[in-house]
Amino acid sequence: MTTKTASLMTAKTSNSQSWAVIGGGMLGMTLALRLARQGQRVTLFEAAPSLGGLTSAWQIGDVTWDRFYHVVLLSDSNLRRLLEDLDLESELEWVTTRTGFYADGRQYSLSSSWDFLKFPVLNLYQKFRLATTILYAARLKQNRSLEALPVERWLRKLSGDSTFEKIWLPLLRAKLGETYHRTSAAFIWAYIDRMYKARRTGLKREMFGYVPGGYARIIERFLERLQAAGVELQADRRLQVARYDAERQCTSLEFEDRPPQDFDQVLFTIPSPAISRACPQLTTEEHQQHQQIEYLGVVCASVLLKRPFQGYYVTNIIDSWVPLTGIIEMSTIVPPAELNGHSLLYLPKYVEATDEQAFAESDEDIRERFLTTLEKMYANFSRDDVLEFKVARARHVMALPTLDYSSRLPSMKTSIPGIYAINSAQIVEGVLNVNETLEVAERALNDLLLPKIDPANS
Repeated sequence: MTTKTASLMTAKTSNSQSWAVIGGGMLGMTLALRLARQGQRVTLFEAAPSLGGLTSAWQIGDVTWDRFYHVVLLSDSNLRRLLEDLDLESELEWVTTRTGFYADGRQYSLSSSWDFLKFPVLNLYQKFRLATTILYAARLKQNRSLEALPVERWLRKLSGDSTFEKIWLPLLRAKLGETYHRTSAAFIWAYIDRMYKARRTGLKREMFGYVPGGYARIIERFLERLQAAGVELQADRRLQVARYDAERQCTSLEFEDRPPQDFDQVLFTIPSPAISRACPQLTTEEHQQHQQIEYLGVVCASVLLKRPFQGYYVTNIIDSWVPLTGIIEMSTIVPPAELNGHSLLYLPKYVEATDEQAFAESDEDIRERFLTTLEKMYANFSRDDVLEFKVARARHVMALPTLDYSSRLPSMKTSIPGIYAINSAQIVEGVLNVNETLEVAERALNDLLLPKIDPANS
């Protein structure tokens, strides 16, 4: 052992503290692993019975796959670094996909420049305005200035009123509902930026990737790494309250039917409203900042089919009568062999987190409504092809990028000593996805947490 290595290990041991990470999604697992590798004593708490959060997997029929749909982009540098750390990056399978549009009761391909030119919903001038909007947005390098602009005003200016009414408005309503009125142009900029990066060159083909076995395999490997690093994993632990004790200089965590546990440092990765509820000692301003963040939730059905569907990874829907945000045909990326010879659809409907009616609707009613919709949309769709239909719900999926969003965000470092609020609401220059979530983890580690352990990191 070299002198330098020995001194580094001694420094890590002397600075070792107890850390609690609240929330076992990709963000929480990443923070826990990185801190444990710095010689810290880390406990990871998750309210659900298993870890993974929005990337967790489940059983649908005879297939185990993701509860919600996920893909890897060539440009997802944070995610690909994580997969490399997990010895999975070399196994990524890359697939060229097709994009569909459902408009005026018909399915259209919009997978190439030729498809775009033939698209009958827009005339040539409207197509030109739409294309220039996408190209302009894709070339913008930052979005902070867009936070002050309502998304409708920005898109009407760039695309024109008719293109906005025919394309952008239905897409915004499908994704955001009526909250699009409060949404900034930064949202659509980030969305265009991400999708544009999925294309290999210019406006050509999209390339998406997946790890064989899906996120079930990724999380399994992640758990192995966490355990090897000494992280204590506690699932099915729902936090009630966190209270800082100034005299003992530690935070006591109280769980349901469990004795309190004390920690030097506590990292919250859960949604902002839950952070506000769990931390009564936050200032009035901090409570307001966490509570004013609006979230979109999702009701998402996984449908296992006997045979392929339409052949498009994503079908964007602009017909207002369709009660779906879109149709995701995961089996255009994942081969039948991975799905026991079947096909897998995701039918998501994004709703406001406060939409109690949407989250209270029974699985049976959702099944009937969604399958009836597919029957009306596609003459060749038959319920006889449905092997399994299963509904997943998540109330806090994406923080809505409202006007002047970043200026009203709470700080990651709270006013309570040793308590941090590090969650996906801190995504300010992208849309919610695993890669952007990992970017939040990197920012928190580099700017706040690692310098606290070793000032040489600052």
